[in-house]
Amino acid sequence: MIPAPIPANDQERLAALRQLLILDTPPEQRFDRIIEFAAREFDLPRGTITLVDADRQWFKARVGVDVCETDRATSFCGHAVTSHDFLIVEDARKDERFHDNPWVTGADPIVFYAGAPLVLPSGHVAGTLCVYGSEPRTFDTMARAILGTLRDLCVEELLSHESGGLAGTAEGGDHA
Repeated sequence: MIPAPIPANDQERLAALRQLLILDTPPEQRFDRIIEFAAREFDLPRGTITLVDADRQWFKARVGVDVCETDRATSFCGHAVTSHDFLIVEDARKDERFHDNPWVTGADPIVFYAGAPLVLPSGHVAGTLCVYGSEPRTFDTMARAILGTLRDLCVEELLSHESGGLAGTAEGGDHA
């Protein structure tokens, strides 16, 4: 396994992430709906809106995932925040970065992963919108376009939260 690399600008990236004031906040329907749609659209059992902190990845929204955070070093999303490009891993068992990763070798393995980086206006990547499953698969141009559109919607919502936009209102408020 190749541990998730730490970008050279990670301190600035973390400052931009923390400026959103969203880490460790309660679930919100507006984010839950995005990831639920993504998982259904791609017919995958799991997906998360992941924010990559200093030593962990924290899930603002999740489907098919029981935990709210995991360590950064073994995370796929930790690799994804090093670039503005999608991270598509069609078969993690054949990828040198992940083939012996505990998330790949465990009981409910991650074999396929598609992550779209959440790029903030500053250019820093806060995390990913990602979907994943236990079977290898391909991810074509149309799938990338759909995931990119959902990612853009997620970034808009993150920025709306930062500015006090819809957070807490009937349109985008918390779970009842």
